[in-house]
Amino acid sequence: METAESSSDPHPAEGLSSVVDFVRWGASRFTRAGLHFGHGTDNAVDEALLLVAHELGLSLPLPPEFFSARLTSVEKGRVTRLLERRVAERRPAAYLIGEAWFAGLSFAVDERVLVPRSPIAELVEARFEPWIDPDRIIRVLDLCTGSGCIGIACAHYLPHARVDLTDISEDALAVADTNICRHHLEDRVRSIRSDVYDALDEELYDVIVSNPPYVAREEFELLPEEFLHEPEIGLLAADAGLAVVKRIVEGAAKRLRPGGILVVEVGSSELAAAEAFSSLPLSWLEFDRGGAGVFLLTCEQLATGEERRE
Repeated sequence: METAESSSDPHPAEGLSSVVDFVRWGASRFTRAGLHFGHGTDNAVDEALLLVAHELGLSLPLPPEFFSARLTSVEKGRVTRLLERRVAERRPAAYLIGEAWFAGLSFAVDERVLVPRSPIAELVEARFEPWIDPDRIIRVLDLCTGSGCIGIACAHYLPHARVDLTDISEDALAVADTNICRHHLEDRVRSIRSDVYDALDEELYDVIVSNPPYVAREEFELLPEEFLHEPEIGLLAADAGLAVVKRIVEGAAKRLRPGGILVVEVGSSELAAAEAFSSLPLSWLEFDRGGAGVFLLTCEQLATGEERRE
C-alpha cells in the first residue's frame, strides 16, 4: 500500500498553487493510499478539504472564490505536511487538527475519546421532536458521553435543560470538561464518573440518550486502521456488542419521568439488538442525513417490558 511519494517524484507541492489544487492533490493521495473515511467525512475530497481549510485558518463551507486563492510558500509547506501525516499515520483528520463538529458545534477531541459522528446529532438538532415536547425537557442524561458532544449539544438546543454527562473513563471526562468550558455551559452541564447508572443519585430524567460501546469482538478485529487510534473502551463490548446496551435498557425505566424517552445507538449491532429486545416495541429512527442503528423507547414501553420480565 502506498504511504509516501516516490523519492524520484518532484516535491509534492511543485506545480500546486491554489486551495483547490491542494484539495485535489490531497484527495488523490488519500485515494491511492487506500485511506478509510468515516470519522466526520465519508470521502477523500471532503477529508482533504477539511485539513486544507484548517491549516489555512479558514472556516467551512468556503466561499466559492476562496478555492482559487493562491497559497504562500510557507502555507504550501504546512498544508503538504498535514496531508502527508494523514497518509503516514492513518489517524482520523479530527485527531490531527484536534477538533470535530457535531450538531453544528465545534468540539475538542483527541485519542482519549471517539471522534463524534453519531446520527443522533440530527435528533438533537430537532430537539427530540416529535417524540417528546421539547418544552418539557428539563433534565437530560448522556450516558457513555466520551467528548460530551451529545449532552452538550442537548444543552445548546434545549437552553432551559440541565444535563448530566457520564462516562467510566476519567480521560474521556477530562475532554468532556474541556468542551463544557468551551461552550460556557458550566452552570447547566456537569460530568460524573459512572459505570452506566452506578454512581448516579436518584435523579429522574426526561431524556436519556447514549452512544455506548457496541462493537462485537469479531467486527472489532476487522476495523480499518483509523479506528485503532480511538479508545478501545469506547468501541468494544462483550455479548455480541450489547453488554453495555442491555444495562442501559434494563435500568432506564427507573430513571425516566413519565413521558420520558430513551435513545440508544447500537450501529452495526442493530440486528442483535432487535433480537435481544424482541419483547420491546423498539422504534428504529430514520435520519435525513444518513445513519442508522438508533432505537427509541418511551418510559411507559420500558415499564411494560419490565413488568413482563417480572
